[in-house]
Amino acid sequence: MSVTESADLSFHSVAPCLMKAWRAHQDSLLAWLYKHTDEDALAEDLLHEVFLRAMSKKKDFCEIENAKAWLFRVANNLVIDQVRQRRFVPLDDLDVEQELHDTEVIDSLTQCLPRVLSELEAKDSEIIKACDIRGMTQKEYADRHGMTLVATKSRLQRARQKLRRQLSQSCKVKLDEYHRVCCFTPRDPKN
Repeated sequence: MSVTESADLSFHSVAPCLMKAWRAHQDSLLAWLYKHTDEDALAEDLLHEVFLRAMSKKKDFCEIENAKAWLFRVANNLVIDQVRQRRFVPLDDLDVEQELHDTEVIDSLTQCLPRVLSELEAKDSEIIKACDIRGMTQKEYADRHGMTLVATKSRLQRARQKLRRQLSQSCKVKLDEYHRVCCFTPRDPKN
C-alpha cells in the first residue's frame, strides 16, 4: 500500500487539501529525493517522513500558501539532517590506526620528496615548490613569470605528473584503491 493509499483510508476526510497537494507533488518529490540521496530506500523513507510531517499539521496544512514549496522545504531539511548524521559517524579503533599509519607514511615520504624534486627539470621543480609547497596561487605565478593562467595550469599539471612518476620510480610509492599513498620504499640517498 502506498503512502497515498494509506492516507486515503485514514486522513482523506480530515485534510483533502493535503491529499490534493500530495497527489500533485509526490512523484516530483520522490524524484528529487532520489537525486539528492543516491539511495532509493533512503529516498522512499524520507518521502514517507515528509508525508507524516504534513499529516501532523492536520487542518493547518490547508492554510499553507504554497504547499509544493513547503513539501520540498521539509524534504530538503530531511536530506540535510541525513548528511549531518553521516558526517559525524564515530571513529572506531581501526579508523584511528589507519589514520596514524597514513600520517607516518606521509611523514616518512617527506624525506624522499626534496631529493625527487631536485631530480626534476628546474622549471617543473620550481612551479611545484611555488604553487604546491609555498602556496602561491596559480594566477600569481602566471603574473610573476609572464605566463597566461591556462599555460600555468597546464605546466603545473605536467610537473605534478612527472613528480608522481618520479616518486613512484625513486621511492617506490604505492597507492591504495582510493589513490592515497599507502606505502613506499625509500631509496638509499647515496644512489
